[in-house]
Amino acid sequence: MTSARTESGTTPDPDSRTGGGGGGTGDGYLERRALRRGSAGWLLLTGLGVAYVVSGDYSGWNYGLAEGGFGGLAIAMVLMGLMYTCMVFSLAELSSILPTAGGGYGFARRALGPWGGFLTGTAILIEYVLAPAAISLFIGDYVESLGLFGLESGWPLILACFILFIGIHLWGVGEALRFSFVVTGIAVVALLVFAVGAFTEFDASGLNDIPVDGEALGANSWLPFGLLGIWAAFPFGMWFFLGVEGVPLAAEETRDPARTLPKAIRWSLLVLVLLALLTFFSSAGARGSAAIQDAGNPLVEALQPDGEPTTLSRIINYAGLAGLVASFFSLIYAGSRQLFALSRAGYLPRFLSLTSRRKAPYLGLLVPGAIGFGLAAGSGDGARMLNVAVFGATISYALMSLSHLVLRRREPELHRPYRTPGGVLTSSVALFLACAALVATFLVDVTAAFIALGVYVFALAYFGLYSRKHLVAKAPEEEFAALAAAEAELERN
Repeated sequence: MTSARTESGTTPDPDSRTGGGGGGTGDGYLERRALRRGSAGWLLLTGLGVAYVVSGDYSGWNYGLAEGGFGGLAIAMVLMGLMYTCMVFSLAELSSILPTAGGGYGFARRALGPWGGFLTGTAILIEYVLAPAAISLFIGDYVESLGLFGLESGWPLILACFILFIGIHLWGVGEALRFSFVVTGIAVVALLVFAVGAFTEFDASGLNDIPVDGEALGANSWLPFGLLGIWAAFPFGMWFFLGVEGVPLAAEETRDPARTLPKAIRWSLLVLVLLALLTFFSSAGARGSAAIQDAGNPLVEALQPDGEPTTLSRIINYAGLAGLVASFFSLIYAGSRQLFALSRAGYLPRFLSLTSRRKAPYLGLLVPGAIGFGLAAGSGDGARMLNVAVFGATISYALMSLSHLVLRRREPELHRPYRTPGGVLTSSVALFLACAALVATFLVDVTAAFIALGVYVFALAYFGLYSRKHLVAKAPEEEFAALAAAEAELERN
């Protein structure tokens, strides 16, 4: 293990320092950080993958119409759909190799070393802490607009959301995933009902009714803001898929993860692609792109041509709330598992990975929840927080795709129960488009991009000055990387 500790930058912790609080790494360290095994099959995980994303079908994507018009957003959606397709096929292979709660961090740790692992895990954590905070604000707005129980949007309602849904997660992962599956099912069925209703009012002439900017390069009725508008619409094209990459984070709570995870990832993406196409075309065609480009609730707007609510628009309004709850709930789950894995391996304070009697990482749920509530209640700017989350997501996509490339080239004989169709070509496409999407975030919200960079700098300082010298060699992701280092050393000798 000497070479492994040198490679990973860990320092040994004597077994005698295994007292309360999880400070040591001796006998019992991993036992106090154990998740409930075998709680989810491929169907629940498929539901989880859809739940991460489904709120994006109800709102947010339509702002891309104001950046690129119908044609620009359509092209952006196709390209971002291609990026996610290539990336999730790469992740399916990686998750079959290393099915642990670390997900993207674990993949990058083996391929890119401790720095690469930390960079990837931090980017994922930024996404999964900021996105639920933003969605909690949207839930508050929905509850107020629907007049539910006379409640008004504000910090008490936001706090109630965090307490209620974190409480379900603390109850147990099986219960949490089943709750998520039911709420997601309601949101998905409502999207299908919406598409049927909206297509009855479909008018192709409304797709390209946004006024043309005559000064933009390549501008026309389908690309009213020109060719640059396609690029600016990238972050909004991502909203139809953002979060599906979180499925591998459930690896340690999955039955037969090497087979289950790839299957769930593929089915999740297929469902999301179909929902994206139906939602995008039906809503823009029913009312026109110009009418919904700035709408906070574009699906409801598409069903109310005269501004008067209909029975169907009311149903979709309530279903939109279900979609927000599903994404909020599932993203809390994903963030807690990423924090759990980083903490268990020593990248973040180790006490954050302690689990309860019900095998739930209670501090991994409570601490990000407290941060998310503070950000939501303090800033009230859901759009800005989502833009920060998108910035973190694109960084993680690039690094995870790069990890697939590196492992395919450096360790071609590594056992792969599932192999990515297209191999390195597939992950190369994902890497290129992820980098393009990362740059596009600066076109949409420069402030959000620099906020994310500031968080990154602070996290990297912590890692460089402290935690990289105190990594836990017995954590699964670290052991996996140490094994690769030991094998490489044997080959050299």
